[in-house]
Amino acid sequence: MDGNITHSGIVDSISGEMVKVRITQSSACNTCKVASYCSSSESKEKIIDVRCDNASRFKVGQKVIVCTDTANGAKAVILAFAIPAVILMATIACCIYAGLSEALSALAGIAILVPYYLAIYLMNDTLKRELSFTIKPER
Repeated sequence: MDGNITHSGIVDSISGEMVKVRITQSSACNTCKVASYCSSSESKEKIIDVRCDNASRFKVGQKVIVCTDTANGAKAVILAFAIPAVILMATIACCIYAGLSEALSALAGIAILVPYYLAIYLMNDTLKRELSFTIKPER
């Protein structure tokens, strides 16, 4: 494995140094012959913002490949899922240990995630710089 995550996409719009690319994210079973009869197969369209110095070389409608390295993917998964899961479980465990009911402990666990995700939202610009994508024309 070359350490990169790639998706094919189509340039949706270009604004200055920002290229918006529409990709179709599909589940692994989407290519299965019986996928249309199964509720677990799905595909979603996503728009990815890619900052590049030479955005003028791309055209709207052009097929491109969006790339990032696996370290960026791992960091995104950790920030979005692993850390919140640890915070949630730790909060629930502490609340139950402190004598709260399971229902209140679960509510406290969910409530404690609100400031976490708010902080992630406020760090959006920093995260966009750290978790960056590159773009290249599809051949």
